[in-house]
Order: sequence, then C-alpha cells, then structure tokens
Amino acid sequence: MRKRRSATRQPKKINFNVDPTHFLNRDISWLHFNRRVLQEAADKRNPLLERLRFLIIFSTNLDEFVMKRIGYLKHQITSGMNHRSVDGQSAEDQLTKIRKHINEDLETQRSIYLNLVVELQRHDIFIYDYEDLHGEDQDYLKSYFKRKVFPVLTPLSVDPGHPFPFISNLSYSLGIILKNPQTETILFSRVKIPQVIPGLISLPKSDGDKKFRFVTTVTLVRSNLPMLYPGMEIQNTVPFRVSRNADVDHREDEAQDLLILVEEGIKERRLADCVRLEIHKDTDHNIMNFLKDSLEILDDDIYLMDFPIDFGILKSIVDLDLPNLKFKPWSPIIPKQFFESSNIFNLIRQGDILLHHPYDSFSGTVERFISQAAEDPNVLTIKMTLYRTGDNSPFIRSLIKAAEKGKQVVCLVELKARFDEQRNIVWAQKLEDAGVHVVYGILGLKTHTKTTLIIRQEADGEIMSYAHIGTGNYHSQTSNLYTDLGLLTCNKKICEEIVEVFNYLTGSSLKTDYNEILVAPINMKSRFIAKIQQEIKNKKAGKPARIIAKMNSMEDEVMTEALYEASRAGIQITLIVRGFCSLKPGIKGLSENIQVISVIGRFLEHSRIFYFANGSDNPVEGEYFVGSADWMHRNLHNRVELITPIFDLKLREKLWEFLDIMLKDNRQAWYLNENGTYTQKVPADGEEERGTHVELMMKTIQREKAHN
Repeated sequence: MRKRRSATRQPKKINFNVDPTHFLNRDISWLHFNRRVLQEAADKRNPLLERLRFLIIFSTNLDEFVMKRIGYLKHQITSGMNHRSVDGQSAEDQLTKIRKHINEDLETQRSIYLNLVVELQRHDIFIYDYEDLHGEDQDYLKSYFKRKVFPVLTPLSVDPGHPFPFISNLSYSLGIILKNPQTETILFSRVKIPQVIPGLISLPKSDGDKKFRFVTTVTLVRSNLPMLYPGMEIQNTVPFRVSRNADVDHREDEAQDLLILVEEGIKERRLADCVRLEIHKDTDHNIMNFLKDSLEILDDDIYLMDFPIDFGILKSIVDLDLPNLKFKPWSPIIPKQFFESSNIFNLIRQGDILLHHPYDSFSGTVERFISQAAEDPNVLTIKMTLYRTGDNSPFIRSLIKAAEKGKQVVCLVELKARFDEQRNIVWAQKLEDAGVHVVYGILGLKTHTKTTLIIRQEADGEIMSYAHIGTGNYHSQTSNLYTDLGLLTCNKKICEEIVEVFNYLTGSSLKTDYNEILVAPINMKSRFIAKIQQEIKNKKAGKPARIIAKMNSMEDEVMTEALYEASRAGIQITLIVRGFCSLKPGIKGLSENIQVISVIGRFLEHSRIFYFANGSDNPVEGEYFVGSADWMHRNLHNRVELITPIFDLKLREKLWEFLDIMLKDNRQAWYLNENGTYTQKVPADGEEERGTHVELMMKTIQREKAHN
C-alpha cells in the first residue's frame, strides 16, 4: 500500500486586499443553513413524515457542527491561538454567538416537534413514555425489556473503586443517583442505551387496529432500573448525551505511515474532549454539577432540553409504510441511449454524456460504466478515486473483480474523509488483498476529486482513454438523495490531462500546464480568477458579461474579493450556494450586482456548476465547468480537486436548463440578505409554484417519453 508523498507546491499567490467588513461569519452562516433545514420541518406544504425527517436531519447536522466547528474553536482557545475569522472575530466571540443561535434554534425545534406530535396523533401515530401505559401494554413491555433490553445493559457506578466511566461520543445515557439503604451511601451510576436497541419500541396491534403506537426506550429502561440495581434506592434519574471534539489534529508532516496515523486519530476522537452536554432542563443541580465536573466542561457547554435529546429515534416513525404522508416516490430513470447500446464504450465514443442524478439513474449509468470496464476483456487499466463509498459498494466489488481478471487496477482511497475513516481503511485493505494497487495520494492534501479513468484497447489496436468526472461521491445510496452531475467522455484533450492527474496522485508528476481541466491546488484558483477578470474586461469592452456559480459552500476570501470587483464593474452575478456563504450580497458600491440563492428541498443540492458568459448573450455559447470543488479555501488550496469544461452544445443546453429552473424557483429558494439572514421566495398572487426538484423530475420524465 503506497504511503502518501509530500505536497511539492502550492498555487501561485493571488493578491487582493481582504476587508473583514466584507464578510459574513462562516459558522453563523452555516447555522442559518441548518435553520433553513429546520424550516422545512415547519413547512406544512411538505408531507408530515418528511417534515419529521427534516427535524432529524437538522439534529444530525447540528451534531456534526458541534463536533467539528465548536471543537475547532475550543481547540484554538486552549492552544493559545489568536487566529481571527475572516470577518474579524475571535474564537471566544464566535462561540458566544454560536451558543445564542443554537439556543434559539432549539426553542424553534421544540415548538415544531410538539406540533408534529399533535399532527402524528391525528394520523393515528402515537409516542408514549412507558409510565403512560397500563395493563397489557406494560406487561408486553416488561417481557420485551427482560428478553431484549436487560441483557445488553451495563450499569457503571462511581465509587472509590470505580472511576467516572468514559462517556462515548453521541451516546444516549441515563444518569442515576443511588442510595445504599444499609450504609446510607449516595452513588452516581450511568446506564448507556446501546445503539443496538431501537430508540422507539413498536407496540403490537390488535385485530383491526390501525394505530401505530411507540414507546420511548429510555423511559422503559428508566422504569425498570430496579432490575439493574436490586436492593438500592433510586433517588433520581436524568437522560443526557455527550458530544466530543472531532477536530483531531493530524500531524501528517511527522507521519511515517498515514494508515497508522488515521487509525490513531479515530481512537483520539473517541477519547477527545467533551464539547457539549445535552441534558433535561429539570435536572437536579447536584447531578448537573457532578457531570459538569466529571466531564470537565463549562456552563456554556450545557444545553438544557425537555424533549427528545436524540431525534434519531424518530426514524422508526419516518420509515413507516405510509405513502400518503411522504413525498411522491421517485425512481431514477435510465436514459434511453443506455438501453439502446449494450457497449457503454461505443456509446461514449458517439459523444460526451452528461448525467444528472438522482433524475438519471446512477446504477444504470455510472455503476454500469465501472462494472462493464471490470468485465470487458479489452480494458487494460482502471484508475479511480474513492472519497466516500457505501457499505457493500458495487464499485469495490467491480475493482476487485477487475484485479482478479488480471487488469491493472489503481484505487486512490482518501483515508481522511471525515467520519468515514474507519470504513475507508477497511475498504483499502480489502482492495489491496485482492491485488488492487491502493494509494493514499499526497501528504498534506485530501483527495476530493471524483474521477475514474479507463484505458481500453479498441478493435483496431488503438489505445483509448475513457473518463467519468463527477461532482459527487461513488456512493450508490446517497446518489438517490443528492443531486450530482457526472460527465462520461473520451475527449482526447481531457483524458490525456486526467492521465497526468493520476500520475500526480500516484507518482511524482510536476505538471502544471493543464490547458483544459482545472486542478486544485495547481491551477484551479488562478484559472477561476482569470475567468472572472475576463468577464470584467468583456463588460468594459461593451460585451455581454455574466457569472453564475453553483456550489455547496462559499468562503474563499480571494474569490469573494474578485467577485466584488466584478460586481463593481457592473457584472450580474448569481451564486447558488446551498450551505454557508461568507460573501455579503446587495451592498451598494460593493456587491449590489450579486445575488445569493440557497435551494433546500427533498434532495440535497450537491452539484457544482460554473458559468461565464464569455462575451456572448446566448447562454449556450458561454463557458461551463462542472466538478468536485466549492469556492472554499480548503478546496482550492488543501485538496486535490478536478473540474472539467463542458464542450458539447447539447450538454450546455442541459446545464442552462437546470440553472434557469433554479433561478426561477419560487418554492425551495431562499435569498441571502446582506446581514446574513435569508428570506424564502414564495409565489406571487396567481403565480404557479415552481420547485426545482419537482420541475426536474417532470422534465426527466417528459424527455424520456419524447425519446420513446
């Protein structure tokens, strides 16, 4: 298994004067993004169970934010760093504002949840605490507890012989105050609710009963604690949950083996400092102080709750087979051309193919591209980057099969994909055991590009290259939930440069003169700046000029200042940014020509598209690029990213159609205000509602019907 080699160069320095007053705080902007997700849970236009799903997503997002960003800011403080954010705030200032924002959102979440509980009851879905039930129900649950819960519980008490137990990250626990009636001794004990136990237990139905009844597992455990502590007096109980810092500092420059380093990092994360304690608001002060001291946290790390601490338990309800309470099902469509050609390589030679998931089927296109390459006796080599992939991945199976058939297979596995490190380590080892050349890439850089290269010998003996360049991961499960683009091409100019990118990743290539593709950290940032500056020149020369950029997040200072310069030149700029955005739009003399839109809905907007008018007022004649990178400092400087131009006019038409739909969205679109808040676009009186995802599903169906 190849170790990473060191990064040998950084992109050319681009100078802009960065003014902190020109920027929004990235962490507060991210919290505003999650607030938009929370509003989807409140939006009655969404089906009931989908609203509940958004409530879970909000909570999961917040967990990750706390672990990564609060952990990062706390690390800054404890390490004595004086680094200020791009908007000029200290770590202490940011933490104060973050806590205020989170507490406001938790109040909103509480209100939404209570309203949803009432609506669930109207649809015969009930959530009970164990104490609310009687008779046969309690008898059933007592039996259930003895058979399926009690055997896996482990009470851990604190006394002179037993130190305070380690509380694992995001584990749901009961804290218990016990009294020994014989010695009058008071003890603290903890019982973890293991993840192997469902958070909600479904009660059996009687004949003809249409009700769905659930009981919370934590209250079932709480009411049966005497079984765990026979003879002891249970004086008090409190549910709580701990979040730990996920911002583990990997010193790669000192590492001899990245695999060992990442494995150590995973262990460190499990033992990392506590950055949040979620606990019931009526908790006894003695218990609160005991936990606070034992976990070594501050008052500002404590969040008081009086509703579910772990919203993940509600997934049992979201997954109920109740189609009338969910979005209308969507099945991705395999484009007709893939049915008409049994050989995908012949199909690609007829012209570039642009795929848009989940509207276009991922399994019937991208998975087929890799699986057919593994089976095809004429394929000589497969090279692929894996950032995230799912369990039981068809891509892993195809790569292993290809290696077993004697093909040269190279797989660059990114071990540091946050929260997927352990899975990627396992896949890397399985691939290597099968004979795949596994590489970790370049020390100091994450490999984030989503690219596959196939080398094939054609019937006439010619060696041809085929490539897939995507905006999303090779992950079959998320391909049905995330919107992503993928280009299948055998364009010689592009493929020749992708060959060089893999040489850069696996060898010692120092190539810098990429003419077609944009590669970070080599030429991507400078090329984007040059494109923006060319639009400024065109505007000053009286030619059409416009910029549209769609991405997940936006915060690079230099890119932002370059866009401000373009705005001051009078260029219309639209940024479609799903997540956080540090740029301030609509400020006179700075950004009055910049508009920022965020689209939130049933699919997670994940694709990256960049459009420059390039002197033409015909959108199809402009320049289009798609790929893996956002306009963030980490993407442009600290990751290997790849963005490709789109040459084919028909593919440009498809991209423009997509962008135009998003620009006209009056259902899912939110507009960023200059103060960092967002306003949701709503249809005007008499105006038809236009939501991006519904529009694109309908157009996909219409397009395929027209081809039949």
